[in-house]
Amino acid sequence: MLIVKEFALVLFLSTKLCNSQEWKFPDDFKFGVATSAFQIEGGWDADGKGVSIWDVLGHNRSVLVKDGSNGDVACDSYNKWEEDVMMVKNLGVDCYRISLSWTRILPEGYGTKINPAGVDYYNKIINKLLENGIEPVITLYHWDLPQFFSPLGGWTNPVVVEHFAYYARTVFTLFGDRIKTWITINEPRLICQSYKGLIGDVTPNFPLGVAEYLCAHNVLKAHAEAYHIYDREFRFKQNGKISITLDITWSEPANASNPEDVRAAEQNVLFEFGIYANPIMGFDYPRVVIDRVANRSKLENLSGSRLPKFTFAEKLRIKGTYDFLGINHYITMYTRAAADPPVTRPNLDVDAGGERFRDPSWEGCGAAWIKVVPWGLRRLLNWIKNTYHNPDIIITESGYADDSEVFEDDGRINYYRVYLNATLQAILEDGVNVKGYMAWSLMDNYEWIYGYTLRFGLYHVNFTDPNRTRTPKKSVEYFKNVTKTRTIN
Repeated sequence: MLIVKEFALVLFLSTKLCNSQEWKFPDDFKFGVATSAFQIEGGWDADGKGVSIWDVLGHNRSVLVKDGSNGDVACDSYNKWEEDVMMVKNLGVDCYRISLSWTRILPEGYGTKINPAGVDYYNKIINKLLENGIEPVITLYHWDLPQFFSPLGGWTNPVVVEHFAYYARTVFTLFGDRIKTWITINEPRLICQSYKGLIGDVTPNFPLGVAEYLCAHNVLKAHAEAYHIYDREFRFKQNGKISITLDITWSEPANASNPEDVRAAEQNVLFEFGIYANPIMGFDYPRVVIDRVANRSKLENLSGSRLPKFTFAEKLRIKGTYDFLGINHYITMYTRAAADPPVTRPNLDVDAGGERFRDPSWEGCGAAWIKVVPWGLRRLLNWIKNTYHNPDIIITESGYADDSEVFEDDGRINYYRVYLNATLQAILEDGVNVKGYMAWSLMDNYEWIYGYTLRFGLYHVNFTDPNRTRTPKKSVEYFKNVTKTRTIN
């Protein structure tokens, strides 16, 4: 009953905001759209680019991709980048979030060999965006790890940390004079889940419940190194900001009056989100994560915890390495308390405990894992505010997928209406410091193991046309009106 009452309140507030012209986004709030290099660029071996783990998967293990496709051409943004910039300009947004292909800049993934053609490509995009009054927001790493590191264990091997630091320094040197917002790493949770096969098994197999934590450990250290390099060597002359983007599934207690459900929901958020946010915004992993992994490791007759320990110096090195918090949000779930499963094959989900489920009445979309639950976004924004002392937040991804070619995309329009509403409620009603919202995505693209079967774009891309023709969907006009009026209608 409590959940029903709270949901009714959220609906009431949504109606209030939609119908009230006085509710506007603050002047310093930035609207944007987002893409990533591998998902749109194509040109997989063009002009000296090296090979990434996703190139290898697309060529050698495309059976893992729903439609058997690869990213060799994708949206052909390597050749159509000027058209992309004009599409961004047409939307009237403040910023465009892109990522850089590590192997387009450093083809071997390591060492000092820089690819001039790759540098020129990104320089042209950055300069064209600035010429059109659009701020480039740059992500250093969005999943396309150089293939060189895969046989070494990828992110489970600490050697990647020093090479990522070198790559970061190279990029800051090449482009930092024009970039004011940097993101080091996108969605480390999903990067590390790849080691148990959830996003394509693009790396060698490792024992479950071990590799995920090794990966998290090294990703956090790599992020911290990039942050400190920027902070000490570049910030004073480039005057930018830098942070990380974490994805968060909001876990709502199945029964808010049941303390055990409340605990289980909190525990799930801390295992998925806090495991990355706490070391950066606090000091070390969440206590419940440390204790539960240690206890279950003992039950598994291991000599020590599967969760690596930071040294005191490493904790200090990671602590405070953020100027804002980037978050990606797509999923809300209910969580109820459940008995811990017996010791079998361990993994992070088992360590987290609880039982998660969706309300079957929630509106869905083309992606089965996405339901339209805007109050979940507001809840998580408030949880971050209360847990981490109200940091500046940029919503760096949020979006709606169709599973077919839809141009009259009313579902997407409604999604952005209610999710922007929830964002505005969090800002104006709750005092959360949300500073921006970036729609995923500018255009239909290569959606990893879903290939081209899911379409998140404001612009349609015809993937059967060699020209990769872009066509605005109905949602383009809606989003343009939001950015122009700074209101939700």
